[in-house]
Amino acid sequence: MNIVFFGTSEFTMPILRRLIDSKHAILAVVTQPDKQKGRRLKLSPPPTKVLAQAKNIPVYQPDNASSKDSLEYLRRLKADLFVVAAFGQILKKEVLEMPKNYSLNVHGSLLPKYRGAAPTNWAIINGDRTSGVTVIKMNESMDEGDIIFKKEIAIDAEDTNITLSEKLSDLAASSLMETIELIESNKVKLIEQDDSAATYAPKLKKKDGLINWNEPALTIHRKVRGLLPWPGAYTSFKDKILKILKTEVAQELKEKAKNGEVVAILKHKGIVVKTGSGNLLIQYVQIEGKKPLDTDAFLCGHKVEAGYIFGN
Repeated sequence: MNIVFFGTSEFTMPILRRLIDSKHAILAVVTQPDKQKGRRLKLSPPPTKVLAQAKNIPVYQPDNASSKDSLEYLRRLKADLFVVAAFGQILKKEVLEMPKNYSLNVHGSLLPKYRGAAPTNWAIINGDRTSGVTVIKMNESMDEGDIIFKKEIAIDAEDTNITLSEKLSDLAASSLMETIELIESNKVKLIEQDDSAATYAPKLKKKDGLINWNEPALTIHRKVRGLLPWPGAYTSFKDKILKILKTEVAQELKEKAKNGEVVAILKHKGIVVKTGSGNLLIQYVQIEGKKPLDTDAFLCGHKVEAGYIFGN
């Protein structure tokens, strides 16, 4: 098949690599414009652009993939299939109806659950035990198209957003190839989504990472895992932002303490903090402007004692 790939984030890389290595022809990779990153605001290309250029695949970076110029560009390609994954723009009907076969979206959740931009984050934050990938025939509404293929995997207790995204991106690649096989063999059966079962995974904001120490330890622990690498779960520490990178739910100690208060320092284990229900063992942290450290290394340069209250 002649395929145009729309994708921007790291999540899409295994999908693009699998397509490149397949028998199918990649006519173009459509991705977001380069963005300024870092302290020096240096222009940084999306990873999909870097890979496409290394493979001599044409790259198109429109501000609006549904604009008049974009429509003309895409129409000239005469694609059999559009494949969209973590692209970052809403595509209009005129774009979606261009391919000879389908415009497919590869989504990192078990639709209709977690429609939206951050499905893996919210699955972990909400304590889900399963996740998966869904391939849909796209329509103009976000993640609401008919389902063609769906595959489920378990979320491990230690999974973070980073590890779960890696698992799902690999699953997405194989799921797409199975979907293309169904299309080629005329075995596609479209299944309408149950809108009454839909949930949403809105794009994360910086403020979502602020730890509320009145919440239970398990809730905070899930946020720590689910908000990596950005925005990260964070609290205030001596007028600075302290990111909490790794935690465990700890056995509750009998000492009376305020929520957010350090109740114990355990050498080689971590800092035990009182929460709204239970205690949280902090194992890895990162103070603003510095590198991540385990708590032993952190405590060598920062004085923290029992009784100190985070978030004050």
